[in-house]
Amino acid sequence: MNAPRMGPVVQNVNPEELLNVISAAASQDPVQVRASSDRLKQMFEMFGTFDGLSDIASQKALPLAVRQQSIIQFKNAALGHWRSRKFLSDEARTRIRARCMTFLDEVDDTIAECNEFIIARIARTDFPTNWPSLLTDLTLVIDTNLKARYSSPTIDPHVTLMLRRSIKVLDEILKEITSKKMLLGVKTMANMVDYLHQSLYNYYEELSSIFTSTLNPTTVGLPRTADDLLLAHLVYKCLVKIATWVWNRMDKQGKEEFHRLQPWLQNLFQTSALRLQTLSELRINIIKAIRASNPAPDSTTRHSIDQLSRHVRLLGKFFRRLQQLNVSRFVEQPMCSDIVLYYWSKVVEATNAPSGMISDSNEAVYPVRFLVQAMVLFKESLAQWTPTPKKGVPNSNILSQQFVEDAVKLLVTRFIPLNPADLENWMSGPEEWVNFEDKENEQWEYELRPCGERVLMTLCHQYNDYVVPLLETTFKQLVGQPTVDLSSVIQKEALYCAIGRCASRLKDVIPFNEWLEHSLVPEARETNPNFPIIKRRIAWLMGQWIGNDCSPANNPRVWDVLVHLLQDRGPGTDAVVRLTAAVALRECVDSVGFDANVFAPYIAPAVTDLVRIIGDADTMESKRRIAASLNAVIERAEIRIVPLIPTISSALPQYWSSAGDDYLFKGILLSLITVLVGACREHSSMLGSIVVPLLHESMSPGCITHLDEDALLLWQTAVRNTVTVESVNGAPALIDLFPLLMSLLRVNLDLLGKIIGIMESYFLLGAQLILQTSAVDVFCAIFEPLANSNTASINVKDLIIALNLLLQLAPASQWGEAMHNSGLFAHVINKVLESKASVLEITEFMHFLARIAIADQNLFQNLMSATATPQKTEEDMYEELLEVWFARVDNMSEPRHRKLTAMAFASLISTGRPKVIGQLFEILNVWQDVSREIDEALEQSAIEGSNSPLRRFWDQDEPPSSYYHETEGTPEYDRRRALFERDPVRTTQMMPYVAARYEEAKVVCGGEEAFKKQYLMALTQVEARKAAKGHRPLPVNLDVLGEIESYLYPQLGHSNHR
Repeated sequence: MNAPRMGPVVQNVNPEELLNVISAAASQDPVQVRASSDRLKQMFEMFGTFDGLSDIASQKALPLAVRQQSIIQFKNAALGHWRSRKFLSDEARTRIRARCMTFLDEVDDTIAECNEFIIARIARTDFPTNWPSLLTDLTLVIDTNLKARYSSPTIDPHVTLMLRRSIKVLDEILKEITSKKMLLGVKTMANMVDYLHQSLYNYYEELSSIFTSTLNPTTVGLPRTADDLLLAHLVYKCLVKIATWVWNRMDKQGKEEFHRLQPWLQNLFQTSALRLQTLSELRINIIKAIRASNPAPDSTTRHSIDQLSRHVRLLGKFFRRLQQLNVSRFVEQPMCSDIVLYYWSKVVEATNAPSGMISDSNEAVYPVRFLVQAMVLFKESLAQWTPTPKKGVPNSNILSQQFVEDAVKLLVTRFIPLNPADLENWMSGPEEWVNFEDKENEQWEYELRPCGERVLMTLCHQYNDYVVPLLETTFKQLVGQPTVDLSSVIQKEALYCAIGRCASRLKDVIPFNEWLEHSLVPEARETNPNFPIIKRRIAWLMGQWIGNDCSPANNPRVWDVLVHLLQDRGPGTDAVVRLTAAVALRECVDSVGFDANVFAPYIAPAVTDLVRIIGDADTMESKRRIAASLNAVIERAEIRIVPLIPTISSALPQYWSSAGDDYLFKGILLSLITVLVGACREHSSMLGSIVVPLLHESMSPGCITHLDEDALLLWQTAVRNTVTVESVNGAPALIDLFPLLMSLLRVNLDLLGKIIGIMESYFLLGAQLILQTSAVDVFCAIFEPLANSNTASINVKDLIIALNLLLQLAPASQWGEAMHNSGLFAHVINKVLESKASVLEITEFMHFLARIAIADQNLFQNLMSATATPQKTEEDMYEELLEVWFARVDNMSEPRHRKLTAMAFASLISTGRPKVIGQLFEILNVWQDVSREIDEALEQSAIEGSNSPLRRFWDQDEPPSSYYHETEGTPEYDRRRALFERDPVRTTQMMPYVAARYEEAKVVCGGEEAFKKQYLMALTQVEARKAAKGHRPLPVNLDVLGEIESYLYPQLGHSNHR
């Protein structure tokens, strides 16, 4: 009888040792901590460790640090193995779940927060199947303690603690379950919604009504008020998760089952809107009253105000989330318009309040985050009041012209101008400030000024007829006024900002060229110490106006201004202006209306100063942004950049060295050099002193993981654009990198496609030079990925295509022996004969073999002979190879490939090998099929004796676009074109070639009679094998030879040679 199979033996943990290890881990002794950490890792592999950790954390008699350490270790280690029977039994899981509920009165916040996370993660897998009582137990705790709290005039801290902990646990559970996307998780959440939605709403109504009715400057300092605010806030967080989930499900499949919750959701929305207005007003009045009477409130008062501010903001987050998920349904909710306009009224109210009431603090009368939230909600809801909605139906519920104009004035005069904090940050850290400013697309929902700009843009879009005339009038009033003091400078900067933001709407009413000539050019040259503010905005405005195609970049004054701002180092400017000008320059040269001829006189100063500013910049982020601008200028300058190569290349090594481990900046530098090489084209050979060393370093072990793709792109661009791989003026040469390329080809499968592309470019540049020095290395390097089973089929195809190029570019004497010694030929033959490759791969292999055959048929014979083994003789190989070849002709999609195959068969016939001659019937079929498909003839002048080309009716003058590998515009394109044009398949007329090879076969066999005898013997063997396999044999006679000769010679005007 066989013994039962046993799994791995797992030790049981020793509870006493576990306690000692945890105690040591919680100690202050580093030696004990290290030792206990190592032992704990071992104990995690023992059965019962997680149960023990939970038990230790629950023992309140133990030191707090030990309990904290125990529950943290449980949270970090146990949850990932919760379902594993190796570490936990069902009984242990039951004990842990029960133990978790005992932490609901835990005093320590660290332990309680870990427990909240643990319960939620366990609930994700166990509720409701293995923990069906979780929700009922929690709601029972909440119900019981709510009644106890509000039925007694005195407050029991234990009751408050239980409420706080249990509601937080419920919030974490909802957070976990709402994230489940699978059907089972959705059903679980739907059941939770059914069970909780009304009770949670009732909790919130009860809690919020209590403090709403009693909240005033006197009661706000009571501990009970702070607790009431916190509990209501926690309950509302749960409500928000449920309501948001239901709202989102109403747009998905199966939404009908959630429509029954629509009345509840609308009621919650309306209640939240009313609470928001009430609590916001209470909060503002309380803070104003406290500021007036008590400038330094106590900690309880401050805590209550902080909690009230958070709760008001949570109400706004709820509205914002619903708006983000479905704005059309959001605006249809009851009181939506009221709440949005209320928010905007607070924005207006804040601007009219005394200074100091707006700040980024929860204790401010108007916190920045509240105002930003208000503006975002207002902005995203403006579409509901647009005069012409998308549906085309006139809207009767629109904002008045006065309202819109007041809003625009408010934004332009109060929110968009730079404030003292902005100017202080500008002066203290100019580069950091401007880089932060330019991240506006990421931060506009969190900062007042960027948000104000977005609101203005939306107003201009929705109320174009009101906003455009207002901004036009304001522009005409202010543009000509003198700007001397700081306040007027700041206000003009805000106007320029507004114009730039609404440029696409204002381009038809603001005469940009006139404004540029009479205002922007003089202002850009002003030396007033306050004018960096204006100059920065002018540079930014140029980028916006030109970059958004509001005006074409064909006015030289645009480049006058930008280049001046870029290079000016005198009074009235600073680093912020130069950095902004650099960024604006990129936006302008990248515009659709860019005119390179207009920009040509400014290329040299722009490039010179961009290179200089990169060196002057203090932060890597600034260097990256300026380098990106230089990149754009070089790309647009194209061949005009050649005279500036020394200016650019002389600075790059220093920038590279100073970058250190900032691989992002190094990647940008590689991209910069790539663009420079591409722009210089055939002149890029002089950049070898920069390109070669940087590629060596980029592909070194420490850098390759960060820079490999950028480096390979530079490498590819360099070899495509150069005219030689050899050294120019003694500089490092691209040929020096070829051994590195071969080493990458052997090992780097992830980037194999790009590596093969670079190798092809090397072949096209100097195949014979490469094979003279490293032929065996080349074929060995190609062989390794070919033989690797993990190499993608498309890469195998690319490798064979690269080999085909090599065979055309160098004589057979250079590659034949190396191909054999590397094992590559044997590998290809075995792949073909054993059919161990895909149809695509085998077809490419046949093209490869055909190239060898037409290049040198004797070499082909030698390679086949050297590959033969006692188990697979040379004659067997020929027989099987031809069978595969005949079967694959129909897989060749292009006429040139089928002609190549027909020519290869003719070349093999010329060897006189019996196995080949015996298949003349099949080969004749191929020749006939191909000759019927193609139609080619010599030009008349060629017939008369000149070298005029072959007229190919079967082929187009251009190869497939894939042949060029996106090399258009580079010297490699010409190299590929030239190789294509001199391909023997294109330059050789097929039928004369076949006839000549056929005659050669007769000579090799010893004359015509000997050839016929050889043919009959070979045919006898072929047909005998057919018969043995059950196929119908052909009669053994000379009919096929007669058919071949009558087919070949009459077409060529010869007499019958039989």
